[in-house]
Amino acid sequence: MLFRQLFDQESSTYTYLIADSETKVAILVDPVIEQVERDLQVLRELGLTLQYCLETHIHADHITGTDRLRGLTGCLGVVPENAAASCADFALGDGQRLRLGNVEIQVIATPGHTNSHLAYLVNGTHLLTGDALLIRGCGRTDFQSGDPGVLYDAVTQKLFTLPEDTLVYPGHDYQGQTVSTIGEEKRWNPRFAGRDRYEFIELMNHLNLPKPKRMLEALPANQQCGKV
Repeated sequence: MLFRQLFDQESSTYTYLIADSETKVAILVDPVIEQVERDLQVLRELGLTLQYCLETHIHADHITGTDRLRGLTGCLGVVPENAAASCADFALGDGQRLRLGNVEIQVIATPGHTNSHLAYLVNGTHLLTGDALLIRGCGRTDFQSGDPGVLYDAVTQKLFTLPEDTLVYPGHDYQGQTVSTIGEEKRWNPRFAGRDRYEFIELMNHLNLPKPKRMLEALPANQQCGKV
């Protein structure tokens, strides 16, 4: 398996490139529109054919590069089932599996940050958590039908039950951290460690964060897979 973590400075977004080393067929997870040329260059340099662009959720802080990549490469755009998007080639739901040669991606529904959010477990070792679980944090729950109780259940009952050495690759990081593990997050994530469900809900309901700067632009664009 080929695995690369790519970063967009402006939105602090991680995009993940996953490919089967033998067939050279690739997936991009959470591409960013401003980084399409970078992503295409990496694909060319590594001799890869892009087959899918996967979204963990409908983003509010950046515009996805899926529509542009689809037009340039012929790849398929994939969103979570029940997402407010009318543009995708198909949707994925909890428990489904996507296979590329020797690479298998297991879909894990992790709603709460938004009401249609997915995590992707790659070959049982690399967990792409989107905004559901960040390194020592988690995504906010105060818009896009977010629900802190639902997020707590998804993280503690689905993600925290995976093997502790499972690698955690988040959708964002604002401190320069790149990877964690399930074991680390269970012990040291201040949003979850030592908190019960009620305490987590109280914490999340009183964060009082400003809305993302690009939310009014990003949400409608991402409901069209980044068509602008």
